[in-house]
Amino acid sequence: MESRRKIYGIFFTIFILAIILVLVINLIFINKDRVPSKGVTRLYFADNMSEAHQIIIRKFNARYTGEIEIIPIDLPFSKFTTNERKELLARSLRSRGSRIDIFAVDQIWVPRFTKWCEPLSRYFMQTHLNHILPQALSTCYYNNMLVGLPLYIDIGVMYYRSDILAQLHETELQQSIETGVTWEELFAFGDRHPDIRPLYVIQGDDYEGLVCNYIEILKGMGGSIIDDGQLVINTVQGRQATKFLYDLIFRYNYMPVETAGFNERISYFYALDKDAPFFRGWSSFLKDMAIPNADSVKVKYLCAAMPPYFKGYSPATLFGGWNLMVSRYSKNKVAAMKFLEYTISDEVQEILFETSGYLPISEDIYKDPKILQKYPYIIQLKAMMEHGTHRPMLSDYTKISDILSLYLNKVLKNEVSAEEALEKTEEQIRKRQFLMD
Repeated sequence: MESRRKIYGIFFTIFILAIILVLVINLIFINKDRVPSKGVTRLYFADNMSEAHQIIIRKFNARYTGEIEIIPIDLPFSKFTTNERKELLARSLRSRGSRIDIFAVDQIWVPRFTKWCEPLSRYFMQTHLNHILPQALSTCYYNNMLVGLPLYIDIGVMYYRSDILAQLHETELQQSIETGVTWEELFAFGDRHPDIRPLYVIQGDDYEGLVCNYIEILKGMGGSIIDDGQLVINTVQGRQATKFLYDLIFRYNYMPVETAGFNERISYFYALDKDAPFFRGWSSFLKDMAIPNADSVKVKYLCAAMPPYFKGYSPATLFGGWNLMVSRYSKNKVAAMKFLEYTISDEVQEILFETSGYLPISEDIYKDPKILQKYPYIIQLKAMMEHGTHRPMLSDYTKISDILSLYLNKVLKNEVSAEEALEKTEEQIRKRQFLMD
């Protein structure tokens, strides 16, 4: 009898357990659509999506299939100036939305965008950064805090047409250009060939590109907009550099009156179309542009050299480049850091350079025998970096630059004098009549 009770007890227990198991299984199936499953983390990345960018994104997405996917947000240089891109990003981040996870910034924007970005020090140790060019990495810090990683670096260059100089038998001038040419030597060339106009083309529209040209000219006569850590605008050399911009158009007729409307893209097309022997640009900008068919053959005759400077002073080039930052409001920061880590790898840096001409931020690339053999000119560009200078990393720099470019542009339009332009710039800065972030 006792044994029967035990058997019945065991059967009853099994029966109850079976009912519980069925109920649990039914609950799982009934609620399966309500239980969140771990899917693909999608990261939205805003930048100018060059051919190199597209290759990099495809490779990263393939590597992290089923885990992370980069969704590109294209802000092409052909549609947006750097200033327009800056304001688009600022408006998006100011709303504190999570529509953008990773975004590219002109290195000089870093102080302004720091308040909207995720600090990176806890994600990247110094060992991750040792191979990065110091000229690039230094732009990723603000108040001694790592806030971004460099994607690529740029330097200002003077492009010149080797075919034009050869046709004119200007062998001596070409040799001088390769080691550093003075404005006086370019003017002498212009005097020898009065029929060659324009002689020189720059970017003169009301935007950051004009300020870059101005700072290089100012540095090339021994001046600066920073003195002992303080901003200085209305100086003797500042006025001389501003007057020089005016003279290039209205006194010497070396630059076209259309200069006041030129950004990088327009200025390159104009210089090629008009067969300008010299024009200012960025080292990595030209290769990533679709040149009109009629002028595409001319590109192979373009060589890069240091921007001109004035006799008695030293040559100077301006650093440019773009850095990557992660939005403070992103919900996928850890995944975003994996992408940033990938972008500073030698694999990505080679793709950026070989596909779209962007100068690498990795020291290793400049020592790679395969790269040096295939692209020997990279040695010259690396050497030019020794003469490079940064724009001031001030928290208000972008606003200061907006004011300065406005009045420099008016000079190029012959609307104000050089003296009045810098007086008004200084006055506006002193009154701090800035747009609020």
